[in-house]
Amino acid sequence: MSEPESEAPGETRSARDSSDVVVVRSGEREFLLVGTAHVSRESADLARQVIASEDPDAVCVELDERRYEALRSEQKFESLDVREVLRRKQLSTLIFNLILASYQRQLGMQLGVQPGAELLAAARVAEEHGAPVVLCDRDVRATLRRAWSSLTLWRKFQLIGAMLASLFDSPEISEEDLRELRQQDVLTKLMDEIGEEFPSLKRVLIDERDLYLAEKIRSTSGRRIVAVLGAGHLQGVRRTLESGEKVDIAALDELPPSSAVLKWVGWGVPAVILGAIAAIGVRQG
Repeated sequence: MSEPESEAPGETRSARDSSDVVVVRSGEREFLLVGTAHVSRESADLARQVIASEDPDAVCVELDERRYEALRSEQKFESLDVREVLRRKQLSTLIFNLILASYQRQLGMQLGVQPGAELLAAARVAEEHGAPVVLCDRDVRATLRRAWSSLTLWRKFQLIGAMLASLFDSPEISEEDLRELRQQDVLTKLMDEIGEEFPSLKRVLIDERDLYLAEKIRSTSGRRIVAVLGAGHLQGVRRTLESGEKVDIAALDELPPSSAVLKWVGWGVPAVILGAIAAIGVRQG
């Protein structure tokens, strides 16, 4: 068995050589996909290193406008005008953001790093280097509407039950679980777990977004593009980019028609879905 290859004296290992970086070439274009764990300090550092060393023409991040603003504005809700939210019929968006912020704070306190830090780091380093930041994820409202619509009525009630159960069950994450979470994409792990019970949710939340992210990355102008995204999306995005097959973004953005049931529980859809994810994640690590 051959000895592992070591670096020559004075030789520095490039950030692109990391096992968490995938390079896809298409003609004269080059895409560097940085796969991250959403609760890992090392992931944030890697994103910074790749952008700083590669000097890309643009940096894509796995965020939409709403999630980007939620991550940037930690104090956003302290000055929130609730009457304005109600007037604009944005209660479901408010609930979604509150639950997401609460879940992120819980993980952040126990893991010692704010979930999504690597995405913010990527955006900030890109701005420092004068590279455009491209938010390449689908609007979270469209994703949640499509996810909810994919469920049968019985599955909807099962999901609501999981959300309600999470209100009464919030144990601490063990040290062993914390070590595991630091080494992986926690959100993808949660999606895999919920996908076992709700396959249609995984199709919308992971598979569709793999296609969406890949097409947005491919359509970004420039010869060298860095894309920072959850490790769970890495192989799906890679396959789509390498195939060269164009993705119909408009079809993935389509909203399902509203039903009477959807209107009745519409304000709680984001809370239900994210609450279920949080419940399963906290119980199973």
